[in-house]
Amino acid sequence: MNTLYLLIPAALLLGLIGLGLMLWAVRNGQFEDLEGPAHRILFDDDQDQIPAPPCTSTREEGEA
Repeated sequence: MNTLYLLIPAALLLGLIGLGLMLWAVRNGQFEDLEGPAHRILFDDDQDQIPAPPCTSTREEGEA
């Protein structure tokens, strides 16, 4: 019975902390666009991140 006196306030405190963090996230816009990232992965509008190497020949001009 003595442990309940410790566990109940601890559970209430953790619940209030979780609720506070959830409200903070909602107010800061963390949940505004839930479908955007899911749709963004379907579109291939990325540009090449690695530039193409210059066209150089390994053979010299005089060789045939």
